[in-house]
Amino acid sequence: MSNKCELTGKRPLKGHNVSHANNKTKRKFNPSIKKIKFKSDILKKNITLKVSNAALRTVDFKGGIDKFLLSAKAFKLSKRAKKYRNKIVLKEA
Repeated sequence: MSNKCELTGKRPLKGHNVSHANNKTKRKFNPSIKKIKFKSDILKKNITLKVSNAALRTVDFKGGIDKFLLSAKAFKLSKRAKKYRNKIVLKEA
């Protein structure tokens, strides 16, 4: 399972655990990814995507998944999100 947000492209970051003695061990900072069902008003169906908490808050701020996908840059979206975006653009026109 890929640990990547389908809307923003957030991936795990690499870093170190640093002890009191300043010993460094490698660790991974995973984004908080959840499987969420969004209701698309334009497509009239539910869309399931794996998104981060930050992306979920942004979708709420923009006013729904349809408005978010229309305003999002295509290179950050996953293949599945791009398909939904193209369907929304065709229905809008």
